[in-house]
Amino acid sequence: MNQQPVFAVVGHPNKGKSSVVATLSQNDAIAIALEPGTTRARQAYPLSVDGQQLYTLVDTPGFQRPRRVLQWLEAHSLSASDHPETVRAFVLQHQGDDRYVDECELLTPVIEGAGIIYVVDGSVPYSTEHEAEMTILRWTGRPSLALINSIGDDDYSDTWQAALGQFFQVVRKFDAVRAPFEQHLSLLKAFGQLEPDWEQTLARATDLLAQQRQQRRHQAAGLIARALEDMMGYQEKRTLTLDQVASISDASLAETLRDRWYRHQRQREQTLRVNIEHLYQHQRIQRQEAELEWANQHDLFSEDTRKHWAVSRKYLAGAGFGAGAVGGAGIDAATFGTSLGTGALVGGLIGAAGSYFYGDRLLLPALNIGPLKDGLKSATFGPVQDSQFGYVVLGRAVDHWWHISHRNHAGRDLLELEPADQHWLERLDKHSRREIQKAFDRCRKQKSLGHQQRQILATAIEHAMMVYDDWRLNRP
Repeated sequence: MNQQPVFAVVGHPNKGKSSVVATLSQNDAIAIALEPGTTRARQAYPLSVDGQQLYTLVDTPGFQRPRRVLQWLEAHSLSASDHPETVRAFVLQHQGDDRYVDECELLTPVIEGAGIIYVVDGSVPYSTEHEAEMTILRWTGRPSLALINSIGDDDYSDTWQAALGQFFQVVRKFDAVRAPFEQHLSLLKAFGQLEPDWEQTLARATDLLAQQRQQRRHQAAGLIARALEDMMGYQEKRTLTLDQVASISDASLAETLRDRWYRHQRQREQTLRVNIEHLYQHQRIQRQEAELEWANQHDLFSEDTRKHWAVSRKYLAGAGFGAGAVGGAGIDAATFGTSLGTGALVGGLIGAAGSYFYGDRLLLPALNIGPLKDGLKSATFGPVQDSQFGYVVLGRAVDHWWHISHRNHAGRDLLELEPADQHWLERLDKHSRREIQKAFDRCRKQKSLGHQQRQILATAIEHAMMVYDDWRLNRP
């Protein structure tokens, strides 16, 4: 017997089999459609952690003629002892028979040694037609369990539970789209109890998957820390020749640098989103927030975003950020060369942009245009002058991570990132608060974080992620 577990996911057409396979194999490339018969040939999907293959899920077509198959089996069997061989004989005899293509496809991995995961839709009534399917599966003699995966709104799971319990040793409710990670592991443990040859292998698989989940959170914290360092310290620069100084107005220059700075920050945030999604093997997520020109209330620089994700004065004070840095806000005075413009420029162009994001209490990036030197002038916009920007980015990043880490690979719905209804960072321990604030202060002064400082920031962010996870899972 193959010691590496293989699970054939079988059942009626269009009853959520592919969704179960997608979730348990962490593969969002598996086609999931409403039309029956989407899966016409068996397809194997292995799951690996750190290059080590743990098990394989086999997606199969649905039963089409289970009653006829059962009639054939009963006609060719002499006693219960020959049931597995009779099923094997049916498959071998009917390979290439157009009447039983689907049955042969789904039974082939079973007769080759796969365990059985029988999937039913608990939102539709139980019918006796399913008894033929379940009887065929019982004839194979392979270890099996049943999953009630409700697709619609109605609930007939109690009836299903009673019926399935007569054919399967283990019956579980399992929502392939919403089942928490712990349920994935419990299924593997249950199968280990059904098949002794797989018990140690599946116990090892559950340990590795649990470790992988912790490691992914740790890696995600590192990705967020790197993005925060980049975004807090980013400066948009432009070098001007004498001809350009004469031809470009102050207003035009300020607007160009500002727009480039905002565009870079939005794009950097989107890069972080994609990196975390790929870390969790989500390759095809449709995200409402991904459209940069979408509704303003979900934009990185919107007033709505600031209200939901910026931290309170009390938090900032506790993190070692003086009240004066918040209360004494205003735009830093820009330094202009003698040939370039007036100080009113920044207030007119940059201040208006900042009013809807930061309000009148937060510091904005400053435009600086240096003196003429060697025939050239340098103009810069940024870095951001207030740590609140970092907290906005951090809050949005951790919220996105939370949705991704809890999203099953069967999910095909649009991912909408709604703002939190209170600021969860208030629950973070004081040490982590201070380390985050220290990193923000250093970055906004354009001092790069060393390896150790970046690791300290990532550790503090990981603590914040755990706080947010606990808050989301346990809030009223």
